[in-house]
Amino acid sequence: MMDSHYGKTVIQAIRAAYAGLSQAEKRIADVILKNPEAAVGANVSALAELSGSSDATVIRFCKHIGYSGHYQMRLYLSRDLGRTQASAQAHQADSVNAYFRQLGEELSQIGPIVGQERMENCAQMLRACGRVHIIAAGNTSPLALYLGFRLERLGIKSSYNLAAEYALNHINLAEPHDVVLAISQSGASRQVIQALELAKARGLKIIAITAYRRTPVATLADCLLLTSADEPSAPLEKSYSHLREMAVADAVLHFVTNPADIAAREADKPELILSEYKL
Repeated sequence: MMDSHYGKTVIQAIRAAYAGLSQAEKRIADVILKNPEAAVGANVSALAELSGSSDATVIRFCKHIGYSGHYQMRLYLSRDLGRTQASAQAHQADSVNAYFRQLGEELSQIGPIVGQERMENCAQMLRACGRVHIIAAGNTSPLALYLGFRLERLGIKSSYNLAAEYALNHINLAEPHDVVLAISQSGASRQVIQALELAKARGLKIIAITAYRRTPVATLADCLLLTSADEPSAPLEKSYSHLREMAVADAVLHFVTNPADIAAREADKPELILSEYKL
C-alpha cells in the first residue's frame, strides 16, 4: 500500500486509533482490517451492515481515524489498494466490443429493478405536478440540467441549476402540488439529503434516482427508481460514470411523454423557434 492521508495509509490510521475506538467502531475497524478489498466496495449502509453497526457509527468511526467522512476514507483506501491502477490495466486489455457489450448487459438489468408499475407511478406524479424541482450535486449536476430541459420541452415546468443551493431556494418556496426529483448515485450527498429533508418538511412528494436502497436519499423517496441491484461492489473509480442514472432519466422522459399535452401547452414552440439555427 502507498501512503495516503497525513503520511499514513488507512490501515495504519485504523491501527493507530484502534485502542481508543468504541466497541461498535472496533467492529467496523475489524471488517476493514480483515478484508479491505470488500470494504472499499461498500457504501456507508453496506459497511454498517457488514459490521453490525449503524450508518452514523460508520461516519463517526471515519472521523475518529482522521477522515472527514466515509467517502474520503473509502477514496483513500481505494488509492492505498492500488485499485485505480489495477482497474486501468484491466480496461486496457479489454476489447472495445467487450466493453460496450458489458455496458449493454448492465443497462438491461435496470428494467426489472425499477419495475413497470413504479416507473408509471413516477411518470404520473410528474405529469400531475405543478412544477418539478430537480436536485443533484457534484458531477451529477449536469444530469439535473439535462432532465429539467427535456421535461420542459414535454410541457412540465421545472427548476434546475448546477448549484444545489438554488434547489434549496426553489424547494423552500414550492407549492403544495410541486414534486422534488433527486439524482444521487451514492444516495449520500449531503446537499441532496438536506434538500429532501426540506421537501419532506414542506409536505412535497419526492422521486429519487439512486443506485442503492439502503441510503438516506432512498429512504426519503416516495417513488424510488433504483439504478442497480443494490450491490456496491464495483471499483470506486467506476462511480464517476452516470450511465445508469442517465438511462433511468431517459426512461422517465419516455414514460412522461404525452403528445397531446405537448400540443395543448405548445411546449414544442421553442424548438420551432430555434429550428432556423439548424441546417
